[in-house]
Amino acid sequence: MFDFIAQKFSSLFTQFKGGLNKQAVDQFFTQIEAGLLEADVPYELVQDFIALIKADKRLETLKKHEQLVQLVHTQLVSFLGGANQVRYSFTIPSTIMMMGLQGAGKTTTIAKFAFYLKKEAAKKNKKRKILCASVDFYRPAAIDQLEIVSKQAGVDFYRATATNAQDAAREIQAYARSKGYEHLFLDTAGRLHVDNTMLLELKNIDNALQPRHKLLVLDAMTGQESLSVARAFEQAVGFNAAVLSKADSDSRGGAAFSFRYALKRPIAFVGVGEKHADLELFHPERAAKRMLGLGDIDTLLEKADEHIKENEQKKIHQSWESGRFNLDDFAQQMGMINRLGSFSKLMKYMPGMGSMNISDSMLEQGEQEMSQFKAILSSMTLKERVCPKVLNPSRKTRIACGAGVGVDQVDKLLSRFEQMQQYAKLLKKSGGIQNMFRGR
Repeated sequence: MFDFIAQKFSSLFTQFKGGLNKQAVDQFFTQIEAGLLEADVPYELVQDFIALIKADKRLETLKKHEQLVQLVHTQLVSFLGGANQVRYSFTIPSTIMMMGLQGAGKTTTIAKFAFYLKKEAAKKNKKRKILCASVDFYRPAAIDQLEIVSKQAGVDFYRATATNAQDAAREIQAYARSKGYEHLFLDTAGRLHVDNTMLLELKNIDNALQPRHKLLVLDAMTGQESLSVARAFEQAVGFNAAVLSKADSDSRGGAAFSFRYALKRPIAFVGVGEKHADLELFHPERAAKRMLGLGDIDTLLEKADEHIKENEQKKIHQSWESGRFNLDDFAQQMGMINRLGSFSKLMKYMPGMGSMNISDSMLEQGEQEMSQFKAILSSMTLKERVCPKVLNPSRKTRIACGAGVGVDQVDKLLSRFEQMQQYAKLLKKSGGIQNMFRGR
């Protein structure tokens, strides 16, 4: 979702490296306008954003492009919701009403929320009693779909006996309260387009249940149209916050850029994949960094903390800090990286990736190479991984045969491993190793 805007900003800042003058700054504003319009940001919002930057008094004293990047970053964070945006949380007990157009991803997002709340509770050694239910009587098999994804997420599901949406909603809420559920997620009906019948039904459900939370799910791929949809829901029913689904898509990012400023409502979460775990809190400051091609190391570190155990992180730290690590360490580290996600997902969090224009074929090649390396390492004995010096031509041939690759791929792996060893030594000398491991 952020990639297109990141490419625009990154290429733009590259042009203005070095000193700044009035002509360069004027040219910058002309190009930033063109880039944001191409990213599907509404014209009036582009003008508002540029006006905010121009109104910053620091603009008159800028001398270097780094200062310009920082100024734009400050205004972009503000535009997206502010650095101090309160982390969205769900009160207990609560009814959470999920709204959105058909195909926006409401049903799968509910399963992601249930999974998210269970995971957050587990971090505190607690459990959450969560119920999912639907009053979507228009879309074929919608209720069946919610039952399936609820089971997959490990939470309870209830099927109402009433077939009128408002009556069914009351029945569902009464059941949830009688059974002591802490969270009730209610899936509502959508349409391919906003229509008055749908909005009236949602308003009646809202009046009947008085839900503590009303979340609007918006498809990040719809661009400017998502703002019109959000305005229609806000005027008819109202909502607390938005969830941007399909943020891992090839959308141009206009919806994410525009929503908070245009609607004065926060983006609370973003869906970044199809799995239940693929739901992230929206942080304006982190989103701004990614839009400017500065990466998102904070989120990457959080993913590492979540998927890699503390003792494993300590072991990585120790092997890198010593400047000496073997192929067995290398194999374990690749396994840990694999838990964080695919190359394409990880690259999005790395600084500078926006300006590198890495193609899908290059990422796919990297994935294939990683798979080959894993097969090669699996074909080695423990002695060979711990002491790579014993790898003579005969051993390499045996390993290549076991991994189903050529000997040249084995040599390629060893070359990459030697490069990493040299990098570890340089990092140790520079003291940079501490920056790689937060709190370790």
